[in-house]
Amino acid sequence: MKKIFSIALISYFGLQVVSAQELYMPRNIKAAYEKGTRAMDGKPGPNYWQNHGRYNMDIKVDAETKVVSGQEEILYSNNSPDTLRNLAIRFVNNLHKPTAPRGGSVSPDFLTSGLNISSFSVDGETYKVDSKNWGTVGSVRLKKPLAPKSKISVKIEWDYPLSKESGREGQIDPNSFFVAYSYPRISVYDDYNGWDRIPHTDRAEFYNDFNDYVFSVKAPKNYVVYATGDFLNPDEVLQPEIAARLKKSYNSDEVIHIANEQELKDGKVTAQKEWNTWKFAVDHVTDVCFAMSNHYVWDGGSVIVDAKANRRASAQAAYNPTTGKDFINSVKNNIYALAWFSNNWPGVPYPFSKSIAFQGFADMEYPMMVNDSNFGDPVFAQLVQDHEVAHTYFPFYMGINETRYAYMDEGWATTFEYLIGIAEHGKDAADKFYKNFRVNQYINDKSAEEDQPVISMSDQVSGAGYGNNSYGKASLSYLALKDMLGDELFKKALHNYMSNWNGKHPIPWDYFNSMSAGSGKNLNWFFKNWFFTNNYIDLAIDQATVSKGKYVLKIKNTGGFAIPFNVLITYEDGKTDLIHKSPEVWQGTEKEITLTVNTTKKVKSAVLDGGIFMDATPKDNVWAAK
Repeated sequence: MKKIFSIALISYFGLQVVSAQELYMPRNIKAAYEKGTRAMDGKPGPNYWQNHGRYNMDIKVDAETKVVSGQEEILYSNNSPDTLRNLAIRFVNNLHKPTAPRGGSVSPDFLTSGLNISSFSVDGETYKVDSKNWGTVGSVRLKKPLAPKSKISVKIEWDYPLSKESGREGQIDPNSFFVAYSYPRISVYDDYNGWDRIPHTDRAEFYNDFNDYVFSVKAPKNYVVYATGDFLNPDEVLQPEIAARLKKSYNSDEVIHIANEQELKDGKVTAQKEWNTWKFAVDHVTDVCFAMSNHYVWDGGSVIVDAKANRRASAQAAYNPTTGKDFINSVKNNIYALAWFSNNWPGVPYPFSKSIAFQGFADMEYPMMVNDSNFGDPVFAQLVQDHEVAHTYFPFYMGINETRYAYMDEGWATTFEYLIGIAEHGKDAADKFYKNFRVNQYINDKSAEEDQPVISMSDQVSGAGYGNNSYGKASLSYLALKDMLGDELFKKALHNYMSNWNGKHPIPWDYFNSMSAGSGKNLNWFFKNWFFTNNYIDLAIDQATVSKGKYVLKIKNTGGFAIPFNVLITYEDGKTDLIHKSPEVWQGTEKEITLTVNTTKKVKSAVLDGGIFMDATPKDNVWAAK
């Protein structure tokens, strides 16, 4: 074995920390470390690489036929050390084909004929590509293999129908569309798994390279287009008053109504040509999408997200004025969220120029955009929007492989959703929601699928196992670590991880190693406990003894997870003491600890309380003096 896999000690900032060898690694992950593409100090290794595409696209949406068509040129760089003989082409919207594998049943309105490729060429040479039998991933055999450190130009012309039933994309109503995953893209080729060929089945989400995009959207008159990226030509496609309001909103702390219902009805918003071409550009993002409507009202405002650079981000919303009541406060809520995320948790300035909330059905994140439902509950709507905007950092600032490791983004979005919820509504309200929505069903169901290890590949678990591992259990692990390290050290470690892997493709072991390095502590025992076991949450007061003014409680960790907890001591005189214990008490002795209470008073009762770490059997968390 190479030296990197010995039980050697690695120095992190002058502190000695045992290497991460003690954590299980699949063979392909071990191979990546051996090749030096990843390093045990949590950083990309000296041989790290990732491939890259420059996409130039012209897209058209026919609002009558509901067909999206386009042509694109992809300048694709093979930065790997491997010769590529095939291209894996991903088209997520083929999920709508009747023959596509899916995680559940669908209605006829969900089904379409899928992608049609009318032209395909590589470096000017025409290829005969039949996409009729493709699923969400197809393959094209290259006539000339793509050598390491070389580039090719791929040109594709294509079309596909928008599904009538909208999910993550499709028709919101007959004249409003959310157009996502709308172009054929070259799938990820990475250092630990080669081509990403896992089909999209509408559960586990996405994995994309960081690419550069210049694209246009041709839309009919009176349709406003909202998209990822910088809006390049507002003066060409908007009437002067609307363009002026949009530009004003870019520097306004207040909400500006860019286009109202009557202006849309009167044709006073877009240029009055039969077709308008809307242009956008953005570099180093994992995807682009757009939405359009001829009757959604348009609000905007902005907020400083980086005080040092005095940089603002635009917050916008587009919604149906008759059914989108939750969205009336969308811009105001987003202004708050962008500032809060930038300055608190994760405490990294919002990295994009804008954030747009579009009324749809998906409750789903996209770079610079969210597609959210109208719930008829403004508080819940704010929480959902917060959650989706929090995804800006994971998976878009960090290029997470959501398909395999959904807990690396959903768990963090759930954590930030909870933390901003405390700021917005108070800790009691945030705790109540988190327990009811994220923990209660999991901890009160004894089924085996509830307790599968979090490290399990996300596309290999289903039902409750997927939801628990991706959202609640992962989030609880992050919050437990925050409690154990304290806010300052936890943020230092988190920023170390984010700095190491911003704009790259981290995997769980990069997170584990970065957090250990950033904290200067060997956290492998903690990660093994939370990610690699069938543990759950269940503490108990197993025994209590009284001797010479000492009350000794034996606390048993039946479930096994290293959680923080409080012990409420109530004395006979009615007074109380609250003792907090961090997850660190379980290091090295994960099944049982003793807690000594030194007091001259008589103790009436002792109660264990994990707060949001809800206990599977709370009845054994109480001891009362006889």
